[in-house]
Amino acid sequence: MLSRTADHLFWMARYTERAENTARMLDVNMQTQLLPQSNQVAEQSWRALLGISELQPAFDKKYNKVLRKDVLDFMVRDPDNSSSIASCLTHARENARAVRGTLTTEVWETQNTTWLEMNHILKEGMLERDPGEFFEWVKHRSHLSRGVTIGTMLKDEAFYFIRLGTFLERADNTARILDVKFHGADGEQLTGAETDFYHWAAILRSVSAFETYRKAYRDVITPERVAELLILRGDMPRSLMACMTEVVNNLAHVCNNASADTERYAGRLHADLRFNSMDDILNSGLHTFLTEFLEQIYELGNRVSRDFLLPLAA
Repeated sequence: MLSRTADHLFWMARYTERAENTARMLDVNMQTQLLPQSNQVAEQSWRALLGISELQPAFDKKYNKVLRKDVLDFMVRDPDNSSSIASCLTHARENARAVRGTLTTEVWETQNTTWLEMNHILKEGMLERDPGEFFEWVKHRSHLSRGVTIGTMLKDEAFYFIRLGTFLERADNTARILDVKFHGADGEQLTGAETDFYHWAAILRSVSAFETYRKAYRDVITPERVAELLILRGDMPRSLMACMTEVVNNLAHVCNNASADTERYAGRLHADLRFNSMDDILNSGLHTFLTEFLEQIYELGNRVSRDFLLPLAA
């Protein structure tokens, strides 16, 4: 497959997944804002979200103060923010259009319809009227895109590059969603305060894992078990372990003569998760673990680009 075609397919999937996960992060923050808290704590929560998304400097250039409405506008539809939901869905559609002949009609029409509907519902004011409804719409369109891809596309290199992009992006964003609580905090002690229960329940709901947690543990929600579910459980679809399993498997389908080092790098990251324990992770510090994982995922993405795709801009 041509590198340019693979690049468009890979980034189409990444941008679609990124839009969904940005919606998930915003949604969990909106839910935790409903808890009793001071204005200072609320502002710190939005700052943490911007920080973990690496958007704080860009936001500060446009706004003097961190307000909910400004953060939502910046992360949902600001055209100057390449990671905003609107920008991601636009980029996904443009990448799909560039390889229209490689996709099935259903996959292309799903991407195109998502872009058209997004422009309409943002103009109609859904974000201001009910942010939760808009975030659910974004998640639904992402689910639809993945389902149509799995259900209609031939299982060839094009399919595997799409899946590779999906799971690299999902691993990155699951780690960010889990790390929002600790980003910029002085400590990383997992407290048992009542507000923490609602925070961790909101995190579970944000990754569609609340019912899964109840089925797996049949107990009260504890931060240690939430972290275990989203990091080490291979049977949880959005966990780091499940994502890395998919990354390794899809890399094996598209491997070439230059990708052996990248496959080994991904294999080591997968093995670190497979043979790690929650006690060891908590002893070393959850924030430290997640920060290192994000750095490794970033490096893995660079290696995939180097071996298979178009060179990343310097």
